[in-house]
Amino acid sequence: MIPENDEIKFHLNATIQTTETPYAGDEVATVGRYVDEEVFGINGASLARPTKPFLRIGVTESVPWTFHLGRDQNGNDMWTGYCVDLIDFIAKRMDFDYEIVRPKTGTFGKNLGNGKWDGLVGDLVTGDIDIAVAAIKMTAEREEVIDFVAPYFEQTGISIVMRKPVRQTSLFKFMTVLRLEVWLSIVAALVATAILIWFLDKYSPYSARNNKEAYPYPCRDFTLKESFWFALTSFTPQGGGEAPKALSGRTLVAAYWLFVVLMMATFTANLAAFLTVERMQTPVQSLEQLARQSRINYTVVEGSDTHSYFINMKFAEDTLYRVWKEITLNSTSDQSQYRVWDYPIKEQYGNILMAINGTGPVANSEEGFRQVNEHINADFAFIHDSSEIKYEISRSCNLTEVGEEFGKQPYAIAVQQGSHLQDQLCMTILELQKDRVFENLKAKYWNNSIKGQCPDDDENEGISLESLGGVFIATLAGLAIALITLAGEVLYYKRKNRSAIRQVQPFETPKKEGNLEKNLQNFTIGDKFVPVGLKLETL
Repeated sequence: MIPENDEIKFHLNATIQTTETPYAGDEVATVGRYVDEEVFGINGASLARPTKPFLRIGVTESVPWTFHLGRDQNGNDMWTGYCVDLIDFIAKRMDFDYEIVRPKTGTFGKNLGNGKWDGLVGDLVTGDIDIAVAAIKMTAEREEVIDFVAPYFEQTGISIVMRKPVRQTSLFKFMTVLRLEVWLSIVAALVATAILIWFLDKYSPYSARNNKEAYPYPCRDFTLKESFWFALTSFTPQGGGEAPKALSGRTLVAAYWLFVVLMMATFTANLAAFLTVERMQTPVQSLEQLARQSRINYTVVEGSDTHSYFINMKFAEDTLYRVWKEITLNSTSDQSQYRVWDYPIKEQYGNILMAINGTGPVANSEEGFRQVNEHINADFAFIHDSSEIKYEISRSCNLTEVGEEFGKQPYAIAVQQGSHLQDQLCMTILELQKDRVFENLKAKYWNNSIKGQCPDDDENEGISLESLGGVFIATLAGLAIALITLAGEVLYYKRKNRSAIRQVQPFETPKKEGNLEKNLQNFTIGDKFVPVGLKLETL
């Protein structure tokens, strides 16, 4: 008994046979099988006409265009990324099935000479794939062997990415403005000046100490302690106070004040420079600056469009140099128009390519970004596609883009030359653009909110307490030393008074009539006269 509303499914497995009746004795021949609405031939191959076209689509693994997630339970490759989502939209609009494949060799496609190409361009030329959907740029050289459809992504160029330098914060940052030997020299100059001021004031006949007639009013006595205090306070805006009266002392003080002014100006300028450099994101700000320096190494992905860009630019520089040389050495032309002191075109790209070869190109973009992150001192740069760099920056707080983009070109889908798919793809791309599909895909993969909260690295922010905290610590240290000195002064004063009390001296007073016959002894404590009858406790 079958319950109501239940279904029973039957699997039909029938063998189709045919015979030719006009001839007697002919045997029945098997030509195929019909199983579950699909016809199979004798060899097992399906004889059913496919309902959808089947296309092979070539991709390259690059972030965020195409990610390979591994294989499913059936052993099929699993993909995701911007290009994979775009392929799904196109397949639904054009109603076809597809298979995603990698290029046999290379990545996007490089001219190997003799009309041969590798990468996706080579697979299109040989017919191994029908469509190439990747971050492949439209170039005149590639358009000679393949066809491009309408661009699916905005024009993008080449950028430089570096790691943000790790700020070496220190509470005593202001002390690192000058080297240790400079600080020691300043201390030595202060000590030497203080000793010389004391020496000149003591032995000069024209000093206030030795010339009371010329200076009857109270003047500053430059003892050794006062001389050190004068030399130290001369570094402050308050000044050292009253200067020596002798000409020799004033000459010394004038030279010392000049030294103080120059040292304070040098310290202020260097401190401002140190704090400014500390807030800088990167030591270079453009490709030209990167090419002129030698401290920062940089590289590209081997065989990439960026690598080809520098190779082509170097070739253009070499060609221009050869033409300029032929013109200047050609006796038939007016050499005076071409004579210059130096070659008029900078060999910038030749030097860049030489530096890249010295560092060594990396195998893929993941390796390039990894090397950038490993150099925490911002001494390594990776020159790569700007869209991929922006994607990595949107997910990392440690990376920053340097300079402006250069060599901008659009991304487009590529097909075989003369392919019937070109017009259909162009119409589909325009429809997707009208439906704002590309804007949604860009917002999905280039979303800055994914990386979460990053520390504020605004270059216009004020100086942090970590950089100037040592100044406050020095002030607190001075306060602590002052309190300790006060305690020492109090203890010293009490001990001095106690020693004065112990120093007593007896003396005899003359006898007077009516007094006792026994001589009474009186005492002096310091400069005070104390009768014998006065108790010490009352003092």
